[in-house]
Amino acid sequence: MDRLDGPARLMIVSDLDYTMVDHDEAENRSLLMFNALWEACYRHDSLLVFSTGRSPTMYKQLRNEKPLLTPDITIMSVGTEIAYGDSMVRDDAWEQYLNQNWDRDIVLEETAKFPELIPQSDTEQRPHKVSFFIEKAKSSEVIKLLSEHLEKRWLDIKIIYSSGTALDVLPKGAGKGQALAYLLKKFKDNGKLPLNTLVCGDSGNDAELFSVPGVYGVVVSNAQEELLQWHAENAKNNSNIIHSTERCAAGIIQAIANFNLGPFLSLRDTKDFINCRAESFSPGHEVVKFYLFYERWRRAEVEKSDHHMQSIFYSLGIFVHPSGSEQQLHKCKDMMARLYGDKEGTQYRVWVDRVSSAQIGSGAWLVKFDKWESNGEERHCCITTVLLNTKQAEAPDGFVWVHVHQTWLDGWQAKDQAAWLF
Repeated sequence: MDRLDGPARLMIVSDLDYTMVDHDEAENRSLLMFNALWEACYRHDSLLVFSTGRSPTMYKQLRNEKPLLTPDITIMSVGTEIAYGDSMVRDDAWEQYLNQNWDRDIVLEETAKFPELIPQSDTEQRPHKVSFFIEKAKSSEVIKLLSEHLEKRWLDIKIIYSSGTALDVLPKGAGKGQALAYLLKKFKDNGKLPLNTLVCGDSGNDAELFSVPGVYGVVVSNAQEELLQWHAENAKNNSNIIHSTERCAAGIIQAIANFNLGPFLSLRDTKDFINCRAESFSPGHEVVKFYLFYERWRRAEVEKSDHHMQSIFYSLGIFVHPSGSEQQLHKCKDMMARLYGDKEGTQYRVWVDRVSSAQIGSGAWLVKFDKWESNGEERHCCITTVLLNTKQAEAPDGFVWVHVHQTWLDGWQAKDQAAWLF
């Protein structure tokens, strides 16, 4: 919560499955569009929060499968667990709060009386969440009877039904909405309440997010029936909550535009992105733009022209390969020229994550980020540090890469390291 010195310009709080992540879109186009927009325009002064029904185990599995950015805060297990930063530091105070009038053993005892409830996997059973699958036709009656049973045992509980199949029993004070309200209070107490908060969801366990006072909300176009029904009954005339016409992450971008929350044109959605400039110099914008060019160059989706590459690298600059070897940047440029179109017709994609920057001199910026490449199921990542200079003769009206240093992210090194460039 301390990454930013002041209030976030925008805080996006998004569900993952079928909201941020479209599992029906094999090439993850809308997710990669959002990634490029976030790292180019928002990472430096805004906060990204993932709010998911997944347990930590299943959340990490999704991150290994999809090109998800690293969030500032992760709300997991339907709002019963909160973690901060890259290292996912747990919020113990939140979990202690949920202990009030909660007894997991009693919940297990009572739910065992309903054969209609099929337990979910062990990974999804959490200290403050007991989870089942149930047929939709049987759900209403079971929820009614189970609530009565648990109330007779003097427990304060909440039952959430979502996606037409999943039933979660939680402490009454838990849930995605309550977890968000708790975070907003913490921000307010620290004098860092975000200027705007946008919540995003597709299923029943997201409904509480839209009830948090003062937030904007987007129900994505592919939302489940239970959330659409909630929207019709509770938010149809609320101008701060929209039902997008776009699916998943594209619907989130649509909401940013609808509510005028900031830039909404992703560089991935820009045809002439080479000549697209930020209103003021932005290291994040420049890094995203370069690696999008790099991807399109190798996929043969940009014109093969020396003009595109001529002024990117400082002629005397150095590139430190993740293997530790060094070479001059102009030699890397020659190698890149030979790689034109080598990934044509493949699923090759490049994206950056966790872009941070610091101005270290007049026109000089030190930028750090994770650079990812994927091709089908194969993925690699390097922690990358770049020195950018806006006052080199090679690019009088732009910037040049003066020094690039890369190290493999643990567990994500390429098998063929010689084939890795930039």
